Amino acid sequence: MPLGEHLRELRNRLAKGLLAIVAVTIVALVYSQDLMQFLTKSVPTCGPGVSSDGGNCAIVSFNTLMAPFSTTIQLSLTTGLVVASPVWLYQLWAFVAPGLHRNEKKYTYAFVGAAVPLFSAGAYLAYLILPISVKVLISLTPEGSANILSLGDVLDFTLRMVLVFGLAFELPLVLVMLNLTGLLTGRRMLGWWRAVIMGVFVFGAVITPTTDPVGMIALAGPITVLYFMAVGFSLVNDMRRRRGNPDRGLADDEASEVDLRPEPVSAPLALPEQSSPERDRVNGYDDVT
Repeated sequence: MPLGEHLRELRNRLAKGLLAIVAVTIVALVYSQDLMQFLTKSVPTCGPGVSSDGGNCAIVSFNTLMAPFSTTIQLSLTTGLVVASPVWLYQLWAFVAPGLHRNEKKYTYAFVGAAVPLFSAGAYLAYLILPISVKVLISLTPEGSANILSLGDVLDFTLRMVLVFGLAFELPLVLVMLNLTGLLTGRRMLGWWRAVIMGVFVFGAVITPTTDPVGMIALAGPITVLYFMAVGFSLVNDMRRRRGNPDRGLADDEASEVDLRPEPVSAPLALPEQSSPERDRVNGYDDVT
């Protein structure tokens, strides 16, 4: 395909993806109030007649004149990017797919099919942990002080937690991809299990600002289980590769086993007359020579 046609196809697919994002963004603008209430549901807001004293509740507010407008636009655009992601990701895939081999397409389908539910599970887990995290953070407020939270900060915190949890659930999938490409073996991943578990629990303790171990275990537990599932898949895949190629697991400076036993070689005679068992020999030589 000529370069001009490639550029036109890229332009058309980008236009379709942008159109989907704009359409969802407009719908999100219409329901922006409902979206804000849904995302700030984890904050224990103060009811009518209840003052925010200490860590009992919080008041969600806008701190600047332009804050309501900018927050609404930011929330609507983020919703448009996330909800319309199947459309613009498909357009990107349709543009790249013709240049891929059959096995590369198969791996890509499997990667996308596993990445979406893993990210969704991590995002849902983050949304479940958010109320606990917010209550713990608010409880640190000393007596006599009020919690007046910016709605933009609350939305940023919520989206950051969702993205971090969702991306953390993609770690086992990345390990499986490295194993499928031959860059990482299952035995090496299994040798890292102590460091990986320690790192996962430290990451869970840092990213979930709660004083109790519930939030840390809620994040680190599923990731640990997914990690060992990735290790098991990689070990099985390595065994399958070794059956197809016994020398695959050898190091670069390690020699493979070579069969040095001599094999009988039957070389054909040069002339047809020499193949006859009944031929005259003169002085020990064939008469044909």
